Amino acid sequence: MTAATRARLEKLERAGHDPGSSELHVVLCWLVRDDIPIDDGELNAARRRAMFVLAAGGDPHRDLGLDSVAAERPADELDTPERRGQLEAALAELPVDDLPAVAAAAESLRADPDLAWRSFALSLLADELADE
Repeated sequence: MTAATRARLEKLERAGHDPGSSELHVVLCWLVRDDIPIDDGELNAARRRAMFVLAAGGDPHRDLGLDSVAAERPADELDTPERRGQLEAALAELPVDDLPAVAAAAESLRADPDLAWRSFALSLLADELADE
């Protein structure tokens, strides 16, 4: 992990997020997104379909939850055992030793692979929304 990643983790800790917050889970997954290789074509297609689902439901820039259909779609489409393993490994590599809230959030993601995968998928969708 880079010094920039550590700085982001420290900033998350200072923000005072509840370790169980979906926002913290999604950000942690976003930080490790580059450690889970996904073909650009496959990723872009899954994001595009999720954006169509999101737009069909109203404002495509509204807040999304982990259980929203738009977030579940890329989670289902991109899910493989190998990618889940890569996500778990990447979360385990985060330098969170002296960051109690962030460490607890990372541990909860590692303990619940479904939560981790949905959080990861939502981070990919949020990344797409941020680019617009």
